Amino acid sequence: MTLQTRDVTWNRGGRLVVDGITLDPRPGETIGLLGPNGSGKSSLIRLLSGAVRPTAGLVTLDDTSLAAISRREAARAIATVTQHADTVVDITVCDIVALGRIPHRGVFGGSRQADTEAVSDALERTGLQGKAGELWHRLSGGERQRVHIARALAQQPRELLLDEPTNHLDIRYQLDLLQLITELPVTTVVALHDLNLAAMFCDALLVLKDGRAVAAGSPNDVLTPELIALVYDVDATVTIDDKTNRPRIVFNPSNRNDRLKA
Repeated sequence: MTLQTRDVTWNRGGRLVVDGITLDPRPGETIGLLGPNGSGKSSLIRLLSGAVRPTAGLVTLDDTSLAAISRREAARAIATVTQHADTVVDITVCDIVALGRIPHRGVFGGSRQADTEAVSDALERTGLQGKAGELWHRLSGGERQRVHIARALAQQPRELLLDEPTNHLDIRYQLDLLQLITELPVTTVVALHDLNLAAMFCDALLVLKDGRAVAAGSPNDVLTPELIALVYDVDATVTIDDKTNRPRIVFNPSNRNDRLKA
């Protein structure tokens, strides 16, 4: 079983931001959410995390409505990294990552050894061992993003939700992070802007436009020039990489400029 949505709709402030989305990932699968700004990617992540409840439809965890599951129980299974994850308290990197262990602490506390090992592993996986004792305000934007990803990993979830996790990261860390995500024994839903990164690392894609699903399937099936033109209003050439057998997208700005002049 896994985290699923069944025909979920969310009307936020009179505006329909998610419209009838069904998402049914296989355990251990990495699902990429694609679509332009305002397409509903972040809103769907919020629904999956339980931060908001759908206007209609269901979000379920192991076939149980997420609304019926306690926050602590849900937090043991689901970890979320949002676009604008921040902290107002200036504490160390290690202390922020350790916040991921809170759901595992009972009335009498949890296992200190398990907590220490989980935090240490999360710091190592995200390349932050040398930053563990540094204060939050001294970090760059990319380092702060990696800290919150490390916090999510320390949570040891089986469902991982990431909203634009590659924002502010250098190319190296974008590749390292997505490689790490695909190797984790978790089910991941990740919102991305970069179509080539999605093609390289995701098992399946769900493409949104105006809150609705317009395509779903493997990167090879979904990332066509026609789909890219429909959703993003750009011309692109799509080829299949000989080594990876995955799509490679090259955008054609000259064609776009011609349309703008017309």
